[in-house]
Amino acid sequence: MPKRPNFILFITDQQRADYLGCTGHPVLKTPNIDTLAGQGSLSNRFYVASPVCMPNRASLMTCRMPSSHGVRCNGIPLDKRNVTFVELLRDAGYKTALIGKSHLQTFSGRPPTLPRPQPQDGYHQPRDALSEAVRHDLASYDTEAPDKDHWDIPKPFYGFDHVDLVTRHGDRGQGTYREWLLERDPNADALLGPDNQLPHDYICPQAVRTAVPEELYATSYIAEQAVSWLESQADDDEPFFLMVSFPDPHHPFNPPGKYWDMYKPEDMETPAAFGADDWIPPPHVQGILKDRDNGTANLRAMGAIGSSAQEAREARALTCGMISMIDDAVGRVREHKRAGSAVTIFTSDHGDHLGDHRMLFKGAAAYEEVTRVPFIWSDPEGSNAIPTDQIGQTHDIGTTILDRARVAPAIGMQGKSLLNSGRDVAFIQYEHQSVASGLGMPPRVHTIRTNRWRLSMFDQTAWGELYDLSNDPDEFSNLWDDPAHALQRSQMIELLARQEIASMDRVPFPTGHA
Repeated sequence: MPKRPNFILFITDQQRADYLGCTGHPVLKTPNIDTLAGQGSLSNRFYVASPVCMPNRASLMTCRMPSSHGVRCNGIPLDKRNVTFVELLRDAGYKTALIGKSHLQTFSGRPPTLPRPQPQDGYHQPRDALSEAVRHDLASYDTEAPDKDHWDIPKPFYGFDHVDLVTRHGDRGQGTYREWLLERDPNADALLGPDNQLPHDYICPQAVRTAVPEELYATSYIAEQAVSWLESQADDDEPFFLMVSFPDPHHPFNPPGKYWDMYKPEDMETPAAFGADDWIPPPHVQGILKDRDNGTANLRAMGAIGSSAQEAREARALTCGMISMIDDAVGRVREHKRAGSAVTIFTSDHGDHLGDHRMLFKGAAAYEEVTRVPFIWSDPEGSNAIPTDQIGQTHDIGTTILDRARVAPAIGMQGKSLLNSGRDVAFIQYEHQSVASGLGMPPRVHTIRTNRWRLSMFDQTAWGELYDLSNDPDEFSNLWDDPAHALQRSQMIELLARQEIASMDRVPFPTGHA
């Protein structure tokens, strides 16, 4: 059998596809990631399985859709009954390591917001173990739970033999990162969070000028630990898989040190939506914008909020600063001698509106800026190039790695190897626990994206979204109710139905004929 390649997977958090130098950003400089792209394949049509952290990261690991692996929304831990592609690599003799963010289990410490159904009067209520249609023990999944004195991570952790963990976002990271931080500065708590931030004049929600110096920030920790782990493998002939997972550029917007001043808001493009006076937002977006206008938006939360043009420019500048720091960290890791021979992948778990459609962050609106992410595949052997315009998705990454490693996928994995063929359509699922303004209920949205069209359907609504991205790349003109596009809508709904069927679970595998 030919010698199996090593792999390094870089993944960021909340980085949209157009926020790299190599994908055309007019200001942002990312020379190390650009070099990686120049040595490999850069996708123009790579989409998430779900535009939110936990479901999409679970799809990455399991090569399955959220409706199959069970992590439909944030707040549902990934059940360990799911087989991950990392476990398959480990089973085939790979050394495996995770450095940075996992988010396969909950790390907020807060209870769910989705209410359980109310008991019916006069009805016997089933005991706890019988209260849900599938038995589980997910309440015991607390590896990433906050506020621990010591982070003892049971291994293998979803297939990883080595784990250096960072949970949460911004400068309030926990996990083994916090232990490392306090070893280097026992008084670091006095530097953390918005209460201890340095002075600045930014008005953008969650713009925090952290007092944490660059060398103590989580991105630096991740780079240092990744290089250290590679060094530990320097004389080992066994193949390895290393996942380097950055919590940035997710909000809060807090690039440390020089990275705060690296880009200026006045140098950022003003999103087109602020000049689109005839744009009529769909109801779920109208609700978000209305909440911000009337002062009821939760500006400290994770979900989408309305934005002013100045806030958008500031968020964009600070995001560029965080990405530049990540680019420097990628360069540090790739300088190691063992990194040069590895198949190297770069991607993100979802995007951010960053002012597009007058919003920040992400949510139920399946616009390109939140569903399309970077994807770079760089193979030092120079073979197996992935076509630039081939549609791929997050759950294809693991199956592509397995294919390159000549390891068979598990039955029921739904990802495609991008080395063989891509997709004709991207299928994206979104669900959230909290009631969405403009919908009056927690959103459940299924979306398909072809080379030209995007259609989204919402649970329990009579309306939907249909966009012609060839003629309307900014997704301002919803054609759902346009009689001239009734046939196209019907064809896309049929295509969505076929994707729903294709995504149905094929496991458990039959145990007999009948």
